[in-house]
Amino acid sequence: MTTHWRERPIGIVGLGLIGGSLGLDLQAQGLEVRALVHRHSTAERAQERGLAQRIDTDPAVLQDCGLVILALPLDRLLEPDPSLVAALPADAVITDVGSVKQPIQERWASLHRRFVPSHPMAGTAQAGVEAGLAGLFQGRPWVATPTAETDPEALTAVRGLAESIGAHWLECPAAAHDQAVALISHMPVLVSAALLQSADQGGTAAPALVRALASSGFADTSRIGGGNPELGTLMARTNRAAVLSALEQYQRQLQQLQSLVEGEQWEALQQELVHCQALRPEFL
Repeated sequence: MTTHWRERPIGIVGLGLIGGSLGLDLQAQGLEVRALVHRHSTAERAQERGLAQRIDTDPAVLQDCGLVILALPLDRLLEPDPSLVAALPADAVITDVGSVKQPIQERWASLHRRFVPSHPMAGTAQAGVEAGLAGLFQGRPWVATPTAETDPEALTAVRGLAESIGAHWLECPAAAHDQAVALISHMPVLVSAALLQSADQGGTAAPALVRALASSGFADTSRIGGGNPELGTLMARTNRAAVLSALEQYQRQLQQLQSLVEGEQWEALQQELVHCQALRPEFL
């Protein structure tokens, strides 16, 4: 009989924003959480913050865990440390939280028989061991991209994990996921970065004045462009084709709006903005 995922320790590999937030939420349910981190200094600070009961740099800390969450950067998911793979319990359910699914799914299919690719759609602009935040996943989507070969019991376990911390469960094919997140997550990082660069380099106004006048609207639209540079680069690199397609779509829409302004087609521009005003709530 398969042991329920709550009856054994839960392992988290990586205690950045997602891993640390998971550690806080799972411990709040009275569950035993063990964590594997890369550096001793990270382990010490994570222990001070109470992100897990046991935190170590030795993969053996994952022994006996019934469910292990790989909260690692995309490059370390695609090229995992052999010592980590060897330490994962053979009967444990393994899932990841990477924002690109198809390459991770393909890589891990041969590494662990109970792997379930998944992705919680939650975050902030913060990163590292200080970023963990209780309640981060409440009401947010958590999407899995199972295949015909995915262990049904393992999938059920990951769904139970997601729903236990208040996330909204979704399932879809990996390719569809990667196309969707390119449009609503990966491409906007680059667009936001371009906005920051334009404000810094464009126009004739003094740079100090541009900065002094920037307020909440600019803060909202530039937030993710000023976020984690490593994450933004990895998302573009590992989801390149979908990101390029999304950027091309964005450029077409921007060109259309530019044409309306150039042609002084104010009524048509207002109609476009009215449409966008009605459209936005569907994404929130």
